[in-house]
Amino acid sequence: MGDRADGQTGGGSGGILPPGLLGPEGVPRVLTVFDVTNITVGAIVGADIYVASAITAGLLGPASLLAWLAAGVLATLLALTLAECARVVPRVGGPYAYVSRAFGPLPGFLAGWSMWIAEMTAMPVFAIAFSSYLGYFVALDDVQVHAVRVGFLGLLTLVNVISVRAAGRVNDALTLLKLTPLFLLVVIGLGYAVLDLEGTADRLSPFAPFGFAEFPTALMLVVWAYMGFELSTVPAAEVQDPGRTIPRGIAVGMLIVASFYLVTNLVVTSVVPYEELMDSGTPLILAGTAIFGATGAAVMAAGAMVSVSGSDESDMLGASRLAYAMAADGLLPHGLASLHRRFRTPYVALIAQGLVAAALSFVDVLSSLISFAVVNLAFSFLFCAASLWRFQRGHAVDLVEVARPNRGWRGRGARLLPAMAIVICVGLLAAASHRQQLAALAVLAAGLAVYAVAAPKRAHETAGEWLHDRERVLHRLARRRMRFLGGPVGWSRGHTTPPRRPRG
Repeated sequence: MGDRADGQTGGGSGGILPPGLLGPEGVPRVLTVFDVTNITVGAIVGADIYVASAITAGLLGPASLLAWLAAGVLATLLALTLAECARVVPRVGGPYAYVSRAFGPLPGFLAGWSMWIAEMTAMPVFAIAFSSYLGYFVALDDVQVHAVRVGFLGLLTLVNVISVRAAGRVNDALTLLKLTPLFLLVVIGLGYAVLDLEGTADRLSPFAPFGFAEFPTALMLVVWAYMGFELSTVPAAEVQDPGRTIPRGIAVGMLIVASFYLVTNLVVTSVVPYEELMDSGTPLILAGTAIFGATGAAVMAAGAMVSVSGSDESDMLGASRLAYAMAADGLLPHGLASLHRRFRTPYVALIAQGLVAAALSFVDVLSSLISFAVVNLAFSFLFCAASLWRFQRGHAVDLVEVARPNRGWRGRGARLLPAMAIVICVGLLAAASHRQQLAALAVLAAGLAVYAVAAPKRAHETAGEWLHDRERVLHRLARRRMRFLGGPVGWSRGHTTPPRRPRG
């Protein structure tokens, strides 16, 4: 799938690429469908599955499998929307950059602010999950539980402050380790469920013991598990024929993720009664115990701790760069664009979001934190969908090819994409409780206050050059996802890890 032609790898041989294979600013277009697919899968699959399975089982029982399937479809449409925005506006900043380009600084600020709040809200979710799975090995009282959560967030913040390189090395190791327990669970768990068909049928019935009244709530919670696809849009300027390759790669990647999530939850609900799942904060320990016994439980607990650490570390890295980008443009206080004198990292942004996450870690209701994160993400993606609608009508686009006649996927389906994304985002917002909706409005009001009072509205004099390091950092993360997830398969098909971006 998407094999590279000879001479298109852009490796160290010094070969010159044809003009058509050069992106903006002469960046080689070397990423194929295979590469984008691997980036998408690696950016999404991780800690969320260790958390969300029990919550959805408590809302729908075995019928939660339908929510995982539907959420995969909705998340794919949102991912394609962001991918198209990234193709049109290949700039640093993600949703903040897209919306700013389409509607100006204030809407762009609101999109970026909502995204930043969502990322900070998700960080304590992983800290809470870490303490829950650690409890399998060590008995913790309430004080110790909260101390572990705060220490967990503090340590990962410190790693990011010390060095981007150190954070990358930590992420390398965690990315490699976090998937092994899940693959073991899926492969062996399916065999276990098949060999015990009678017991499996008993555990899957009744299929919808609570009806479907809570389906919208469960759907909103499950959508959170698919977030992370925005990383796959980062190297848009380096993708061969991005108008075709990005949507195909993301679609295939999302199909793989949805299938993996669906099979994982099928295994969990097939081996553990939903009555036990709904009362557990560690669903995969229950599944591991049922399949492997005490050894399996220990493996799943250790895997969960590694996975949530990797997810939180990546969230901190990306969220701090988003805050830095907005502060560098003068839409947040310039202090958030301060770099550490020795480590050259945005330590003020890292510490600020770490403190907020630590405070939120005292909230023990995971579903509330996840729902609130989704509400803010939905608001940010709503702005992105509106931006894409405007780009498709020729406003403020960066790439000439957007104005050419529609071809390939950019036909009627692409024209409907922003409308479908808007409906999805509005639906997610409507599925939230009134309390969460009011809280989200309060957060937006606070953001407007920050924008009006504390934001200098002028670019930081020295931050602009370092700002582009965020794109390089996320590009390196994308390369790692390909190396660890798709390496063996890719090498067998003649693929190589894409070359490093030229500096300067």
